[in-house]
Parts: sequence; structure tokens; C-alpha cells
Amino acid sequence: MSSISNKWFAAIMLSALLAGKTAICQSPEQSPLTLTDVWNKAAVYNKQLQMQHLRVAGAQRRVQAAKDERLPEIKASGSYSRVSNLPMYEKGLLNAPTQFPVVHQSYQVGADAYLNVYNGGKTSREITVRQTESELAEEQRNLTNAEIKYKAAGYYLDIYRYRMYEKVMLQDIRDREKELEEIRQLLKNGVVLKSDVLRAELKLSKQKMTLLEIRNSLIIANQRLNIMIGQPDSINNQLSLDTLSMATIPQRDYDDYLAEAYEHAFAFKISEKETALSELKLKEVKSNILPKVGLFAEYSYAYPQILFYPYAISLYGLGQVGVKAGLPISALYQNKHKKEAAKIDLERQEIEHADTKDQVREEVRAAYLRYNEALERIRVAQENILQAQENFRIVNNTYFNQLSLLTDLLDAETQLLQSRFDLTNAAVTAQLQYYQLLKATGNL
Repeated sequence: MSSISNKWFAAIMLSALLAGKTAICQSPEQSPLTLTDVWNKAAVYNKQLQMQHLRVAGAQRRVQAAKDERLPEIKASGSYSRVSNLPMYEKGLLNAPTQFPVVHQSYQVGADAYLNVYNGGKTSREITVRQTESELAEEQRNLTNAEIKYKAAGYYLDIYRYRMYEKVMLQDIRDREKELEEIRQLLKNGVVLKSDVLRAELKLSKQKMTLLEIRNSLIIANQRLNIMIGQPDSINNQLSLDTLSMATIPQRDYDDYLAEAYEHAFAFKISEKETALSELKLKEVKSNILPKVGLFAEYSYAYPQILFYPYAISLYGLGQVGVKAGLPISALYQNKHKKEAAKIDLERQEIEHADTKDQVREEVRAAYLRYNEALERIRVAQENILQAQENFRIVNNTYFNQLSLLTDLLDAETQLLQSRFDLTNAAVTAQLQYYQLLKATGNL
């Protein structure tokens, strides 16, 4: 995967982390928080994931509801009515009618059942649609879970980053305070100018302001993590050093990651499910012209008997069973444009699926290159620290021996401080880029 040894990287990471051990101290009442702990808590408390869990549960219930459509439809009904007299206009509407006596009450109670035998495969297709939607909801939940994990990892690593910055800055401020006292002593001895003291004081003031910014950023990152995992803002999260070890990273090349992404990437799976739904929609539209066949049975009691001749003023019962069949003839000409629209939707979805495949390939490539770039950046940052330390040692000696200017010393101090920041930032970036690569391949 990379010419840089993973063991070498793990050693660099671990040395940088152990250097910041005092900044990530463990409080007696709180055990260190690992990244796995953060992910587990986010899975429980994160509101976006909770909504996705409910969407999956709803989709699963809709699958069961679609399967229930295979059961027979059973219905019970009843009616009661008062019937008026029956006027007979034997001589026309303009003449008085003859009142024909009738039974003034009528009632009926009964039940009927219908069992679908064939309806163009709509029931089976509806079940398949609901199952595909359920699988789609699960993949969307998996994608959200991966995004939440990546976001949580970013907050977690931000806390580490700012605590390391804080430790480095505190040490630098202590060094600058000692240096300022030495410069003041040189001023008393008439060796340096007052401007050197003022510049050193200004530099120290800026460092203290930077420390305040770092601490505020640390508070913000800590609050963001607490919100994500459902903890109060007052919790000061302590980090576990073991979480940031990269010693177990497999050594693989880009093609392996890409092949894995085509198999596991959540965005790619979601696009596949959406394409499958478009195919099912086209089949559904095509089935509109197919006949429908079903079995039916019904039985009812009614009063009076006026359905068949001779009529009778009495309660009667009647039942029947049979087969119902129908052919939607109008669908032969009404379904044409619906089918064409469904074909266009399917074609659009296939193109979108191909575009998603390109995006997955692009994302994996970028994550892979950025990750290897981050590994190389760690090596460069490590070398820069050694060079900045040596440069500072030389300039520091020459300044206090009056062989260089204070400006040179301040520049050397800034370069050393920046190189230490760069190493921390490179280590955190490498860790985060690795999680980005896992997310792109569907393994986070």
C-alpha cells in the first residue's frame, strides 16, 4: 500500500501520544474513553441514528403488511331500514295514486369473503417492493451510522489535538518566560536594547492568547462529543491512548480497497436498491393490463324476501360461492404512457447508479492517496522537528553570545513550535484519513 512501514508509523504515533500523556491525564473518578466507547454511545443516543432505526422498523412492518394481502378478505355487513308506502300512479301523475301496502321494515345481515387467486402478480411484487425498501432503509441506516462514527472520530481526535497543542504551548510559554528573564538581565547589563525586551514580551503575550484560543477550542470539541454521545456538557472526557494506535493497519493496495468498496460501500448499495425499485415499478405498470381472478363466497339473512318471485313476508337465508374474473380493457390504451414514463425513470436510475459507482471510485482514490500523504507528512514532520530543534539551539547560543539578532531567535522559536504542532496535526490527520478510507469502502 505504501512504502512507509506501518510499524514505523505506529511507533511515531505512540511516541507522540506518550509525549502528551500529561495533557491527557485520567481523573480518578472517570475511566479513559476509547473511540469504541464513543461509537457505542453514539449508536444509542444519537438522534439521527434513532430516526434511522425507526425507519427500518417501519419498513419491516410494511413488509409484513404486504404479506398480509395474501390472506382472504372477510367482511361482515348489516342494514336496517323503514320502508314507505308504495303509491301506484295507475292513471298518471296528475291523478291520485293507489296506495299499495308494503312491509314497513327491512333488515339484512350477512358476511362475504374474497380470496385473490391471480392479479397479475401485484401481491408478490408488492411484497418484493416492500422487502427492497426495507433493505434500502437498512443500508441508509448503515450509511448514517458510518457518517456518525466518522464525525465522532473527528470530535474525539480534535480533543486529543487541542490537548496536545495545549501541552506544547504551556511548555513553550514556560520556556519563553525563562528566556524573557534572561533578556531582561542582559538589558540590565547594557548588552541588549529595550526593544528586545519589548519584542520578547509581545511574543509571550501572543503565546498566552494562543493558549486561550486552544483551550476554548478544546471546550467546544468536548461539548460536541458530549452532545453526540448523550453526556452532559460538564463531562471532561479523558482519552484512551490505546485507541489511537495504528499498528494493526493492513498493508493493501488501491485495487483491493476499490474492489471492497464495490462490494460494501453503503452509497453503492443504496443506489443498487433504488435501481431495483425502479425495475419493480416498471413491472408493476406492465401488469396493469393483466386479468384478475379470485374466489368469493357470501351468505346473508334478510327480511322480507323480495329478491325472488314469489315474494314472502318472512326471513330468508341465501348463500353463493363462485369465481370472479375481470380484464381491464381500458388499460390497454391508458397504460401506454405510464409504461414509457416508468422506462424513463429506470433509465435515469441506471445512469445515476453508474454515476454513483464513479463517485465511489473517486472517493476511495482520494481517501487512499490522502491517507498515504498523511503518513508521509508524519515522516516529514518528524524530520522538521529535529531540524527546528537544531536550528533553535544554534540561534539561541549565537543570540546570547551577541552573534545574532532577536528576530532570528524569535523566528527559530516559531519554527520549532510550528513543527511540533505539525507533528500532532499530521498524526491526527493520518488517523482521520484512515477512518475516511474505511468509510469509503463500507467498513467503518
